[in-house]
Amino acid sequence: MTELHPLRVVLAKVGLDGHDRGIKIVARALRDAGMQVIYAGLWLTPEAVVRTVAEEDADWLGLSLLSGAHMTLVPRVLQLLREAGLEHVGVIVGGIIPENDIPKLLEMGVARVFGPGTPLPEIVSFLREHSGAGHA
Repeated sequence: MTELHPLRVVLAKVGLDGHDRGIKIVARALRDAGMQVIYAGLWLTPEAVVRTVAEEDADWLGLSLLSGAHMTLVPRVLQLLREAGLEHVGVIVGGIIPENDIPKLLEMGVARVFGPGTPLPEIVSFLREHSGAGHA
């Protein structure tokens, strides 16, 4: 696949989770792989995340959650993306997600869930292989 432009990925921490070491490591790996990465920051509301995705014309949104609020925050972000006409933006989730919740998130529209210790090349490969129409 030949990319016309580098993939644009917004990475964000939603909710009250202030642990950002992992997302910064992922951001660096994606940048090193040639992607344009916008790290939106900590303690964001779902509305702020979707606004950033729209403003940055992102191809992908990566949400990092370690707080246990993923079953509340991720559905809200997905709803807001749909309402904003941004359903073409792929969504990946990383962090501490219980195994039982992963199928639920995938059914909601999340393209992939990456847990702690996921090799960085696996994330890069997934984004490259699943970019394009619909992302999923």
